[in-house]
Amino acid sequence: MGCVFSLPEDRRNAAERAPTTRETSFIEKMKKTGKNIIVFYGSQTGTAEEFANRLSKDAQRYGMKGMSADPEEYEMAELSRLSEIKNSLAIFCMATYGEGDPTDNAQDFYDWLQDNDDEDLSGLNYTVFALGNKTYEHYNAMGKYVDKRLEELGAKRIFDLGLGDDDGNLEEDFISWREQFWPAVCEHFGVEALGDESSIRQYELKEHTDINMNKVYTGEIGRLKSFEVQKPPFDSKNPFLAPVTVNRRLNKAGDRHLMHLELDITGSKIRYESGDHVAVFPTNDVALVNKLGQVLGVDLDVVISLNNLDEESNKKHPFPCPTTYRTALTHYLDITHPPRTNVLYELAQYASDTKDQENMRKMASSSPEGKALYQSWVLDSSRNILAILEDMPSLRPPIDHLCELLPRLQARYYSIASSSKVHPNHIHICAVVVEYKTKTNRINKGVATNWLKNKLVTDNGHKSTVPMYIRKSQFRLPFKATNPVIMIGPGTGIAPFMGFIQERGWLKQQGKEVGETVMYFGCRHKNEDYIYQEELEDAEQNQVLTQLNVAFSRDQEHKVYVQHLLKLNKENIWKLIHSDNAHIYVCGDARNMAKDVLTALYEIAEEQGAMTLTQATDYIKKLMTKGRYSQDVWS
Repeated sequence: MGCVFSLPEDRRNAAERAPTTRETSFIEKMKKTGKNIIVFYGSQTGTAEEFANRLSKDAQRYGMKGMSADPEEYEMAELSRLSEIKNSLAIFCMATYGEGDPTDNAQDFYDWLQDNDDEDLSGLNYTVFALGNKTYEHYNAMGKYVDKRLEELGAKRIFDLGLGDDDGNLEEDFISWREQFWPAVCEHFGVEALGDESSIRQYELKEHTDINMNKVYTGEIGRLKSFEVQKPPFDSKNPFLAPVTVNRRLNKAGDRHLMHLELDITGSKIRYESGDHVAVFPTNDVALVNKLGQVLGVDLDVVISLNNLDEESNKKHPFPCPTTYRTALTHYLDITHPPRTNVLYELAQYASDTKDQENMRKMASSSPEGKALYQSWVLDSSRNILAILEDMPSLRPPIDHLCELLPRLQARYYSIASSSKVHPNHIHICAVVVEYKTKTNRINKGVATNWLKNKLVTDNGHKSTVPMYIRKSQFRLPFKATNPVIMIGPGTGIAPFMGFIQERGWLKQQGKEVGETVMYFGCRHKNEDYIYQEELEDAEQNQVLTQLNVAFSRDQEHKVYVQHLLKLNKENIWKLIHSDNAHIYVCGDARNMAKDVLTALYEIAEEQGAMTLTQATDYIKKLMTKGRYSQDVWS
C-alpha cells in the first residue's frame, strides 16, 4: 500500500467540540448527569473510540448510564475519586500504535501512569479491552501496560483484560469479550440486565430549509472556512491544502500503478524530517456516494445537522455540522470498509423482509453460526455498506441513522520519501494504487490511493490540492553521520529510504564524513517495477550508496527476496552490525517481510557470532531497545 497508515483524526474536530469552558473534571460531569460508567479510549484510527461509544451505549441496556471520554480532555488524576460515585466503573479501550507506543491522545495518560508511583487507586473498579495487531512485535503493549499498572496502583480489576487482534478478526474478539463482560459487571454490582435490545439513537436530525450557505461545512476538518482562509499552525484539526506539483507513474510496465507525488508546502511553516509521516485526508469516490443516494432514494444536497441528544456531551455532532448528506458521505464518513456488526444490528429494524432482519441480527450475535455468517458474507466478500444495500433490497434505512452509525473517514499516513535538507518546501509520497475484485465480482478501490492517483497537477486550469499535516516519527537517521546504515525496504517500503539517501548525499556535499550507506531493495521484475532505479544507481555511482542490493523476486524460477540477499552477504552484515555500530532500518509489510528479515538477522547473529539462537535473538532485540533497529511497517 505504500508506507501507509490509516490513522488519526480520531483526535476530535474543533467543529465537534463544545465551547472552551468545557468541564475537565469527569467526576463532576458524571455526578451532574447521573452516569456511573466511564469508557476512556486511546484511539488512533477511530476504532477504539467506536468501541468505547458502543460500550457506553450498552450500559443503558443494563440499567446503568455510561459516557465515553477522551483521556486527553480530562484530568486523569481524578481516577482516585471515582469511588465517590456508587457502582462506578472505568473501562479502558486502549489501542497500541507504532512500536508499542500509546496513541497520540493517550500519551499524557501514559506519562501520568508512569510518573505517579504513590498514587492510590484502591477505590477504582476497572477493566481493559486492548486493540492491537499480532503481526507487530509489541502486540497490545499499551492495553497490557494499563491493565497491569492500574492493578499495581491498587485498583480492582473486575473483568479480565480483553485482547483484540486486528490481524485476525478484531470485531469478533470484541464481541466475544463484551458478551462475557456485561454479565460479570451485573454480577459484580448485583444488578439485573434489563434485556433492552432496542435501538438507541444518539443524535437527532435537524433539516435546515433556510440557512446561510456560508455557515455550512463543505469538507473542512476543523474550523469552518479553514480551506478558504488558511492559518498556521497546521495539524490534524487544521490541515494545510498542499498543491500537487508532480504526479507520475513509477513502474515501467505491469498491471499495478506505483506512483510518485510531490506536495508543495511553501509558505506553510510546516517542518519535517526524513522518516516522518505525512497524513492526508482523502475523499470518497463520487460514483459510490451518488449510488448510495440513488439506492436510498434521497436528495443528497439537503442541509442537515445531527445533534447529540445528550446535551452534556463534548461531542455535539458525529461530524462537522451543519452540512449536506453529500458532503458527509464524501468527506466525513467511511463508506468503503465492511461495516462492523453493531451497524448491522442497528440497521436490521429497517429490513422489511424478516429473513434479512434475522440474518443481520444473527451476524451481530456471538453465536458461532452468526460469526461465520459475518465472516463469509461481509468480511471475506469485502461487502461495503453499498454492496450490503444492493444485495439486501428489503433493507432501506433512513439516511440520517446510517450517517450516525458509519465510522469517520480517517486520514491516511505515508512515509515521506524526501529529505527536508534537499527539499525543504516539498514532500514526496510513494504509493501503490489499491484495486481488487471481490468475491461478489465488484471492483473495490482503495480510497486514498485512487484519490491521489487522480490528483492531476492541473485540473481544468486549477491546481489540485491535498489536505495534509505531518506526524513526527521515531524513524530517524543516526545522530552521528559516521554510523553505517543498513536500509531494508522492498516495494513502496523504499519510501523513507529515498529521504535517507538524499540526506546522506547532502551531508557528503557539506564535507561531512558519512558512514557506509547500504540499501536492500526488492521488487517483482527488473523491467517492470524497479522503482527509483535511476536515482538509486546514481547514488551508487556517486558513492552516496556504498552498496545497492536488489532482489527481483520473479525474474527467475525460484523467488528471491531481500532476506535471501541479507543471508548471502552475512559476513558483511555481521561486520557492520557487530564491529561498526550500524543502524538497521526496515520498512514495508509487517506480516511477512519484516518477520522474515528479523529471522534472517537472528540466523546471521547465531552463525557469525557463534551464539545459540536464544543469545542471537536477545542480541538483535537489544539493538531494538538501543534504537539501532527501527521498523516502519504496516499490515
